[in-house]
Amino acid sequence: MPQRQRPRKWRQNDMPSILTIILNYKTAEMTLRSAEAALREMADLDGEIVIVDNASGDGSFEVLQDHVARNDWKRVRVVLSPHNGGFGAGNNIGLRLGLSDGSMPDYFYVLNSDAFPDKGSVSALVSYLEANPSVGFAGSYIHGPDGEPHLTTFRFPSIASELEGAARFGPISRALRNKRVPIDVPDHTRTVDWLAGASLMMRREVLEDIGLFDETFFLYFEETDLCRRAKLAGWPTVFVRESEVTHIGSVSTGMKTWARMPQYWFNSRAHYFRKNHGWLYAVVAVKAHVIGGLLWRARRVLQGKPQADPDRFLRDLIVHDMRDLTRPRRRPSVSKLSDLMSVGET
Repeated sequence: MPQRQRPRKWRQNDMPSILTIILNYKTAEMTLRSAEAALREMADLDGEIVIVDNASGDGSFEVLQDHVARNDWKRVRVVLSPHNGGFGAGNNIGLRLGLSDGSMPDYFYVLNSDAFPDKGSVSALVSYLEANPSVGFAGSYIHGPDGEPHLTTFRFPSIASELEGAARFGPISRALRNKRVPIDVPDHTRTVDWLAGASLMMRREVLEDIGLFDETFFLYFEETDLCRRAKLAGWPTVFVRESEVTHIGSVSTGMKTWARMPQYWFNSRAHYFRKNHGWLYAVVAVKAHVIGGLLWRARRVLQGKPQADPDRFLRDLIVHDMRDLTRPRRRPSVSKLSDLMSVGET
């Protein structure tokens, strides 16, 4: 589908409005650091920040409210989700809220609670989207506190990528190099299929066009799905090298310490393939992963390769997807930007 061409809209003072959304789950102090960095980078921009506490239940909401009030952060609101519906559902609360005057911003900026915008990072994303009205989403170059780049640029998953990623075998990877999900961190601004949502700016018209995050995903694959829907509607996603953000990573999810993959990861993976490609494609994707996984495990035995997957990963994948085949198909839960949700607000 050809990319859409959007005329530039007239604005007072020619300054676009931005709503930054930061989702908190039991990391109040870190979330406040993220909000403080975002406030600094938005000082010369027109916009606000919404912190959504995703039903932490540990006093985070009260800590966030108190800090915002004591520091007189007039451009920051804190709201409470009635339940923890996951990453997409939590961010959707902020997306639906819009600006405090009841209007919708020109851009939504989703920022992880463990991500801290570097100097000029937010304005770089705005400037790129303003200069390229056919682009739907723009994301940052992400690096750790040590300066090491984080991999956040990807292709859409496919049957071929399932085989390549599971096999970890040079000849297969070379043959399928254009199907690999990870894209080596680019050294320049470029179009990608999808970006991790640690620092992602979204054009309002795109969400009006395609809807919000699919809340069927509790965690993982929700950005993949959103970027795919945008691309199919003619809105590409671009990695903006000039925008840099410091990111710690996996603080709320604890992914770095997982011994086994949680069931919600398998649920999200299965839903992504079924929703976007159909039941048969999802079945073949599992088989491709199993074939690749068995090849890798044979090499581990013969060549003494180290363990690369969480414990019992392949077994869990097979068991989950065999059970999933007998369940009714989960219907996507995608709402429009105009839908309203009642939440607690400061």
